Amino acid sequence: MNKQKLLLIDDDKELAELLSEYLSSEGFELVCRHDGVTGLEKAYDDSIALILLDVMMPGLNGFEVLKALGAHYKTPILMLTAKGDNADKVRGLQLGADDYLAKPFQHQELLARIKAILRRIAIAKNSKATTNVIEVNDVMLNHATRQVRCHQHEVELTGTEFQILAHLMANAAVIVSKEAISEQILHRKLSAFDRSIDMHISNIRRKLLPLSPRDKFKTIRGAGYLFLPGTSD
Repeated sequence: MNKQKLLLIDDDKELAELLSEYLSSEGFELVCRHDGVTGLEKAYDDSIALILLDVMMPGLNGFEVLKALGAHYKTPILMLTAKGDNADKVRGLQLGADDYLAKPFQHQELLARIKAILRRIAIAKNSKATTNVIEVNDVMLNHATRQVRCHQHEVELTGTEFQILAHLMANAAVIVSKEAISEQILHRKLSAFDRSIDMHISNIRRKLLPLSPRDKFKTIRGAGYLFLPGTSD
């Protein structure tokens, strides 16, 4: 069986060697690049299933790599951030990362994050839902093609954003808690001070609002998020 190929863009060569050995034992092949420039070049290799992207690197840093890849880039990205640096986490998600993990981390935790991201990408690609197309409040979401349109305009979402929007649209008019989104989409329990769900929702809102006269979401303080079923005057 061919191993899924992961790309690590990180200037820490000792970490790269350790992760390469560990992930190989878990069924993955790790390709390493130790600066942002060569990492960016390798990111366009279609055989890469997921990218592990460090923030601080020579040449181009992780944020500059994210900007260069742009909104149309579809390969999922897991940012590796400094422990406790919430600003880096928020910025990475704003620029299109699917998730983040703070250094130093346990190898088992990294593996769990990798598998969770790849699992939800596989679910999106292989969805056998009775209705592949959901249309709610002038937003159309197609599971088969992973396409989203708002008022007939195409919307570029990351894989994680797509799955969160699909979940909320499938539960339109129902309050969905952040805890439920984290467990069902990110496949992990929501930890204290984890703003990843808030940032993903904020990103989706930011992409939809220019195309719509009204916000499609309602934030219910202390409860969660609601995807509005339609407009009312």
